[in-house]
Amino acid sequence: MTDQTRTTPDDPAEALLTQAYAVAPADLDRLRRRLAHDAERDGVLDVAIRTVDSPVGALLLAATVAGVVRIAFSSEGFDAVQGDLAERVSPRVLVAPRRLDAATRQLGDYFEGRRRHFEVPLDWRLATGYRGEVLHHLATDVPYGVTASYAALAARTSSPRAVRAVGTACATNPLPLLVPCHRVVRSDGSAGRYRGGPDAKALLLALESRV
Repeated sequence: MTDQTRTTPDDPAEALLTQAYAVAPADLDRLRRRLAHDAERDGVLDVAIRTVDSPVGALLLAATVAGVVRIAFSSEGFDAVQGDLAERVSPRVLVAPRRLDAATRQLGDYFEGRRRHFEVPLDWRLATGYRGEVLHHLATDVPYGVTASYAALAARTSSPRAVRAVGTACATNPLPLLVPCHRVVRSDGSAGRYRGGPDAKALLLALESRV
C-alpha cells in the first residue's frame, strides 16, 4: 500500500495552511508533520488520520490514543467521514501518519497475503450496544479464510434471532478489514452488502480463499 497524504494545490484546506503559515505548497508535508508532532507532544492530537492506497481503493485510517477508531472507503466520502469523526469523537482531527504506521504496515502485509491476523489496538467507541456485541463476535469467532452466515453470527449473540440487526451491524462496521465483516455472507452463499461495495467484498473473499 502507498501513502496518499499528498499536497493538492486546489484543496481549500491546503491553501489555508500555506497562507496561515506562509509556506510554499512544496513544504506542506513537512509542516503537517511538525503540527502533528507538536499536537501529540501537547496532548491535543485526539484523532490522527492518514490516507493510503490499497487494492480496494483509497482508505482513510483514523486512530485515537486508544487505537484505530475508523477505516473508511473512498465511496463513503472522506470529508464526510472526517466530519463525523469531529462530531462523534473530537473536533481535533489532524493528519498525523505516524500514529497509523503499524496499521498501515499490517494492512499492506494482509493485502500481499503475508498476514492473517491483525495486532493493532482498536478503539470500539463507534460500535456500541448490540452492534458492538456483533462486531466483537465477528472479530474473534470468524477466522481468516472462513465465512459465516448472518444467521450463524446472530446465533452467537444475546439475540440469536436478530439476523437483520446483524446485517446492519456489518453494513455499518466502523472498522472494516480489521474487523472482518466481509466474511459474513447470506445463508444462500451470496455475498450480501458491504460498506466498501460488492467488488471490494469479492476481492477480499478471493484473497482469503487462497489458504
